[in-house]
Amino acid sequence: MPLLAEQTTTDAADALENVEVAVLPTGSTEQHGPALPLGMDHMAARAFAHTAAERDDAVVLPTVPVGVSVHHRQFDGTLYVEAATFERYVRETLSSLAEHGVKKAVVVNGHGGNSGALRRAARTLRDERTMFAPPWNWWDSVSDLSAELFDEAGGHADAMESSVLWHVREDLIHPERLEAAEAGASEGWGETVHGATLGFDTIDFSDTGAVGKPTQAVPEKGERLFEAASEELSALVDWLADRPLEACWPADHV
Repeated sequence: MPLLAEQTTTDAADALENVEVAVLPTGSTEQHGPALPLGMDHMAARAFAHTAAERDDAVVLPTVPVGVSVHHRQFDGTLYVEAATFERYVRETLSSLAEHGVKKAVVVNGHGGNSGALRRAARTLRDERTMFAPPWNWWDSVSDLSAELFDEAGGHADAMESSVLWHVREDLIHPERLEAAEAGASEGWGETVHGATLGFDTIDFSDTGAVGKPTQAVPEKGERLFEAASEELSALVDWLADRPLEACWPADHV
Protein backbone atom coordinates (compact mmCIF):
# COMPACT_ATOMS: atom_id res chain seq x y z
CA MET A 1 0.00 0.00 0.00
CA PRO A 2 1.30 3.50 -0.74
CA LEU A 3 1.82 5.98 2.08
CA LEU A 4 -1.22 6.24 4.34
CA ALA A 5 -1.16 10.04 4.50
CA GLU A 6 -1.50 10.26 0.71
CA GLN A 7 -4.68 8.18 0.56
CA THR A 8 -8.27 9.34 0.76
CA THR A 9 -10.36 7.77 3.49
CA THR A 10 -12.26 5.87 0.79
CA ASP A 11 -9.08 4.41 -0.70
CA ALA A 12 -7.66 3.64 2.74
CA ALA A 13 -10.77 1.66 3.64
CA ASP A 14 -10.17 -0.71 0.73
CA ALA A 15 -6.38 -0.89 1.01
CA LEU A 16 -6.23 -1.53 4.76
CA GLU A 17 -8.21 -4.74 4.31
CA ASN A 18 -5.08 -6.36 2.85
CA VAL A 19 -2.55 -4.81 5.25
CA GLU A 20 -0.85 -7.09 7.75
CA VAL A 21 1.91 -4.78 9.03
CA ALA A 22 2.18 -1.05 9.66
CA VAL A 23 5.55 0.69 9.42
CA LEU A 24 5.99 3.74 11.64
CA PRO A 25 9.17 5.82 11.23
CA THR A 26 10.37 7.68 14.33
CA GLY A 27 13.42 9.85 14.82
CA SER A 28 14.48 13.20 16.18
CA THR A 29 15.30 16.77 15.29
CA GLU A 30 18.56 17.37 17.11
CA GLN A 31 22.14 18.44 16.60
CA HIS A 32 24.34 16.17 14.53
CA GLY A 33 27.48 18.26 14.55
CA PRO A 34 28.48 20.82 11.91
CA ALA A 35 28.26 18.48 8.90
CA LEU A 36 24.83 16.83 9.21
CA PRO A 37 21.34 18.37 9.38
CA LEU A 38 19.22 18.41 12.51
CA GLY A 39 16.76 16.03 10.85
CA MET A 40 19.30 13.25 10.26
CA ASP A 41 17.51 10.68 12.43
CA HIS A 42 13.97 11.14 11.20
CA MET A 43 15.15 11.47 7.59
CA ALA A 44 16.97 8.16 7.80
CA ALA A 45 14.01 6.46 9.49
CA ARG A 46 11.66 7.82 6.83
CA ALA A 47 13.90 6.61 4.01
CA PHE A 48 14.09 3.09 5.44
CA ALA A 49 10.35 2.96 6.17
CA HIS A 50 9.47 4.11 2.66
CA THR A 51 11.19 1.05 1.18
CA ALA A 52 8.08 -0.83 2.33
CA ALA A 53 5.69 1.48 0.47
CA GLU A 54 5.42 -0.80 -2.58
CA ARG A 55 4.19 -3.75 -0.55
CA ASP A 56 0.50 -4.66 -0.67
CA ASP A 57 0.64 -6.14 2.83
CA ALA A 58 2.17 -3.08 4.54
CA VAL A 59 1.20 0.52 5.19
CA VAL A 60 3.72 3.28 5.91
CA LEU A 61 2.59 5.85 8.49
CA PRO A 62 3.69 9.50 8.75
CA THR A 63 7.06 10.11 10.38
CA VAL A 64 7.35 11.18 14.01
CA PRO A 65 10.11 13.84 13.72
CA VAL A 66 10.74 14.90 17.34
CA GLY A 67 11.92 12.48 19.99
CA VAL A 68 13.72 12.04 23.30
CA SER A 69 16.69 14.37 22.78
CA VAL A 70 17.06 16.36 25.98
CA HIS A 71 20.73 15.33 26.19
CA HIS A 72 21.45 17.45 23.09
CA ARG A 73 19.64 20.55 24.37
CA GLN A 74 22.73 22.79 24.61
CA PHE A 75 23.19 22.68 20.83
CA ASP A 76 21.21 25.12 18.71
CA GLY A 77 18.15 23.84 16.89
CA THR A 78 17.60 20.74 19.02
CA LEU A 79 13.96 19.92 19.75
CA TYR A 80 12.82 17.37 22.30
CA VAL A 81 9.91 16.00 24.29
CA GLU A 82 9.88 14.07 27.54
CA ALA A 83 10.19 10.31 27.26
CA ALA A 84 6.70 9.80 28.71
CA THR A 85 5.23 12.19 26.12
CA PHE A 86 6.95 10.41 23.25
CA GLU A 87 5.98 6.98 24.57
CA ARG A 88 2.34 7.98 24.90
CA TYR A 89 2.24 9.64 21.47
CA VAL A 90 3.61 6.55 19.72
CA ARG A 91 1.36 4.22 21.69
CA GLU A 92 -1.78 6.23 20.99
CA THR A 93 -0.90 6.64 17.30
CA LEU A 94 -0.57 2.88 16.88
CA SER A 95 -3.68 2.26 18.98
CA SER A 96 -5.67 4.45 16.62
CA LEU A 97 -4.51 2.40 13.66
CA ALA A 98 -5.43 -0.80 15.46
CA GLU A 99 -9.04 0.41 15.48
CA HIS A 100 -8.95 -0.03 11.70
CA GLY A 101 -7.88 -3.66 12.00
CA VAL A 102 -4.08 -3.49 11.71
CA LYS A 103 -2.64 -5.28 14.73
CA LYS A 104 1.05 -5.66 13.85
CA ALA A 105 3.69 -3.00 13.23
CA VAL A 106 7.39 -2.27 12.97
CA VAL A 107 8.57 0.99 14.49
CA VAL A 108 11.50 2.02 12.31
CA ASN A 109 13.59 4.07 14.71
CA GLY A 110 16.37 6.46 13.76
CA HIS A 111 17.33 7.80 17.20
CA GLY A 112 18.87 5.83 20.04
CA GLY A 113 17.37 8.14 22.67
CA ASN A 114 13.91 6.89 21.70
CA SER A 115 14.69 3.24 22.39
CA GLY A 116 13.56 3.00 26.00
CA ALA A 117 10.27 4.77 25.36
CA LEU A 118 9.58 2.63 22.29
CA ARG A 119 10.19 -0.59 24.23
CA ARG A 120 7.79 0.55 26.95
CA ALA A 121 5.16 1.52 24.38
CA ALA A 122 5.54 -1.85 22.66
CA ARG A 123 5.17 -3.73 25.94
CA THR A 124 2.00 -1.85 26.87
CA LEU A 125 0.44 -2.39 23.44
CA ARG A 126 1.27 -6.08 23.61
CA ASP A 127 0.08 -6.55 27.20
CA GLU A 128 -3.23 -4.91 26.27
CA ARG A 129 -3.41 -7.05 23.12
CA THR A 130 -3.88 -3.88 21.11
CA MET A 131 -0.93 -4.27 18.74
CA PHE A 132 2.37 -6.12 18.43
CA ALA A 133 4.85 -3.38 17.52
CA PRO A 134 8.54 -4.18 18.07
CA PRO A 135 10.95 -1.27 17.56
CA TRP A 136 13.69 -1.70 14.94
CA ASN A 137 16.87 0.37 15.13
CA TRP A 138 18.37 0.42 11.64
CA TRP A 139 21.98 0.57 12.87
CA ASP A 140 21.58 -2.58 14.95
CA SER A 141 20.67 -4.54 11.83
CA VAL A 142 23.99 -3.69 10.13
CA SER A 143 26.41 -3.64 13.07
CA ASP A 144 28.67 -6.29 11.52
CA LEU A 145 28.82 -4.48 8.20
CA SER A 146 29.52 -1.18 9.93
CA ALA A 147 32.42 -2.74 11.84
CA GLU A 148 33.78 -4.00 8.52
CA LEU A 149 33.49 -0.61 6.82
CA PHE A 150 34.67 1.76 9.55
CA ASP A 151 37.36 1.92 12.23
CA GLU A 152 35.39 3.68 14.96
CA ALA A 153 33.44 3.03 18.12
CA GLY A 154 31.00 5.64 16.90
CA GLY A 155 27.68 6.60 18.32
CA HIS A 156 26.44 9.90 16.88
CA ALA A 157 27.05 11.86 13.67
CA ASP A 158 29.78 9.32 13.03
CA ALA A 159 30.99 7.74 9.79
CA MET A 160 28.04 5.33 9.65
CA GLU A 161 25.35 7.98 10.06
CA SER A 162 27.16 10.42 7.82
CA SER A 163 27.53 7.82 5.07
CA VAL A 164 23.88 6.79 5.18
CA LEU A 165 22.63 10.35 4.98
CA TRP A 166 25.16 11.12 2.25
CA HIS A 167 23.48 8.37 0.25
CA VAL A 168 19.90 9.30 1.19
CA ARG A 169 20.09 13.12 1.16
CA GLU A 170 23.33 14.21 -0.51
CA ASP A 171 21.98 17.74 -0.75
CA LEU A 172 21.93 18.18 3.03
CA ILE A 173 25.38 16.95 4.05
CA HIS A 174 28.45 19.21 4.27
CA PRO A 175 31.49 17.02 3.48
CA GLU A 176 33.86 19.96 3.86
CA ARG A 177 32.88 20.17 7.55
CA LEU A 178 33.56 16.53 8.45
CA GLU A 179 37.11 17.29 9.56
CA ALA A 180 35.90 20.02 11.89
CA ALA A 181 33.26 17.67 13.28
CA GLU A 182 35.86 15.02 14.02
CA ALA A 183 38.36 17.48 15.50
CA GLY A 184 36.00 18.15 18.40
CA ALA A 185 34.40 14.71 18.60
CA SER A 186 34.79 12.06 21.27
CA GLU A 187 35.85 8.53 20.32
CA GLY A 188 32.95 6.87 22.10
CA TRP A 189 29.65 7.72 23.71
CA GLY A 190 29.65 9.13 27.24
CA GLU A 191 32.23 9.25 30.00
CA THR A 192 33.05 6.90 32.86
CA VAL A 193 34.90 7.83 36.06
CA HIS A 194 35.79 5.06 38.57
CA GLY A 195 32.94 2.93 37.27
CA ALA A 196 30.34 5.72 37.34
CA THR A 197 28.69 6.69 34.08
CA LEU A 198 28.87 10.45 33.61
CA GLY A 199 28.36 12.61 30.54
CA PHE A 200 24.65 13.15 31.03
CA ASP A 201 24.61 15.58 28.12
CA THR A 202 26.50 15.30 24.83
CA ILE A 203 28.27 18.61 25.45
CA ASP A 204 29.91 17.01 28.51
CA PHE A 205 32.16 14.86 26.32
CA SER A 206 31.97 16.22 22.73
CA ASP A 207 32.76 19.79 21.72
CA THR A 208 31.15 19.49 18.29
CA GLY A 209 28.36 17.09 19.22
CA ALA A 210 29.83 14.32 17.09
CA VAL A 211 30.96 10.95 18.42
CA GLY A 212 33.20 8.76 16.27
CA LYS A 213 35.22 9.37 13.12
CA PRO A 214 32.98 11.08 10.57
CA THR A 215 35.87 11.72 8.14
CA GLN A 216 35.66 8.03 7.17
CA ALA A 217 32.23 8.65 5.64
CA VAL A 218 31.66 8.10 1.93
CA PRO A 219 28.34 7.78 0.08
CA GLU A 220 29.25 4.41 -1.45
CA LYS A 221 29.49 2.87 2.01
CA GLY A 222 26.23 4.55 2.89
CA GLU A 223 24.57 2.86 -0.05
CA ARG A 224 25.83 -0.55 1.12
CA LEU A 225 24.52 0.11 4.63
CA PHE A 226 21.18 1.35 3.35
CA GLU A 227 20.63 -1.65 1.09
CA ALA A 228 21.67 -4.14 3.77
CA ALA A 229 19.45 -2.58 6.44
CA SER A 230 16.54 -2.33 4.00
CA GLU A 231 16.82 -6.05 3.31
CA GLU A 232 16.72 -6.75 7.04
CA LEU A 233 13.64 -4.56 7.41
CA SER A 234 11.92 -6.35 4.54
CA ALA A 235 12.69 -9.70 6.14
CA LEU A 236 11.27 -8.48 9.45
CA VAL A 237 8.06 -7.31 7.79
CA ASP A 238 7.81 -10.71 6.05
CA TRP A 239 8.20 -12.47 9.40
CA LEU A 240 5.56 -10.31 11.06
CA ALA A 241 3.13 -10.66 8.18
CA ASP A 242 3.36 -14.46 8.39
CA ARG A 243 3.22 -14.66 12.19
CA PRO A 244 -0.22 -15.56 13.59
CA LEU A 245 -1.55 -12.78 15.80
CA GLU A 246 -2.14 -15.14 18.70
CA ALA A 247 1.56 -16.00 18.68
CA CYS A 248 2.36 -12.31 19.18
CA TRP A 249 0.57 -11.89 22.51
CA PRO A 250 2.07 -12.63 25.95
CA ALA A 251 2.11 -16.25 27.06
CA ASP A 252 -0.54 -17.35 29.53
CA HIS A 253 0.43 -17.69 33.19
CA VAL A 254 2.09 -21.04 33.90
